[in-house]
Amino acid sequence: MKKNKNRLATFLVLFSSATAIIHIANKIIAASASLKEMLDSNRRNYYKWRFGEIFYTKKGSGSPVLLIHDMLPGACGYEWNRIEEELAMEHTVYTIDLLGCGRSEKPGMTYTNFVYVQIICDFIRNVIGEKTDVITSGFSGSFAVMACRNEKSLFNRLILVNPPAPGNLTQMPSRKDRLLKYFLEIPVFGTLVYHIIVSRVNTSDFFIENMVFDPFHLDQNLLDAYYEAAHRGGCQAKAAYASKASRFMNINILPALKSIDNSIFIIEGEAENNGAAVVDSYRSINPSVESVTISHTKHLPHVEDPEKFLEQIGVFL
Repeated sequence: MKKNKNRLATFLVLFSSATAIIHIANKIIAASASLKEMLDSNRRNYYKWRFGEIFYTKKGSGSPVLLIHDMLPGACGYEWNRIEEELAMEHTVYTIDLLGCGRSEKPGMTYTNFVYVQIICDFIRNVIGEKTDVITSGFSGSFAVMACRNEKSLFNRLILVNPPAPGNLTQMPSRKDRLLKYFLEIPVFGTLVYHIIVSRVNTSDFFIENMVFDPFHLDQNLLDAYYEAAHRGGCQAKAAYASKASRFMNINILPALKSIDNSIFIIEGEAENNGAAVVDSYRSINPSVESVTISHTKHLPHVEDPEKFLEQIGVFL
């Protein structure tokens, strides 16, 4: 009996020591990720939303355009920095960091499609104050489509850059997905796993494999910005990723696509995985959807070829 108590005590001491070491390591990793200070928050505009403050920038004058980033780990408004200034010559450009991302607050909560639909609608209503053209990147296209269906009067045209396949969005969280979310949200150990997923090496590999057409001309500043944004907010930086990875952000957008009659323009990167098939699926649901393919680009055509990207949206806006 005494031997068993000694073993238990030894285990508890070792477990506590390991937890403390991992906790300190997590703190160091999060702090070191911001050393380059790629995300400028000096020009700070914050929209005080019900669940936290949302960072945004405002540039230029003219008809309003709202830029919404993708939902990949580390994604934030920085991904639009190559087109903001040029676009602001003719428009009032609002670039937002969605809740749980970038320079915005990152509360530990479940992030669903409806949360972001509410944010987008409230932001346009309370900050922009008039009907707005919206340009989205990647997964956030689903938020814009649902927001437009819910409050059509707030939206003008929708430009979706490499949006998600509608069929994939119908997959709801399974028991396995819920367990994944629970595991990632475990303090200390779940944070360590998240830090491994968004490590500099893994972030770089992900960009090379999935994001850019030419990996030999990878934008190092963008990579650094993603890495920094993925670690801002300490242990809560993982909350949005945990929700997306476990499919809590998914929603069936098919009825919304069928019902809205706003102009929808899809910009596809030539080398985007299944890009042509995704565009065809949107057109099969809503035949009025227009599209264009930008050659020699992949998931981020606005980063890889900003001039051609601006040329295309200039025709549509």
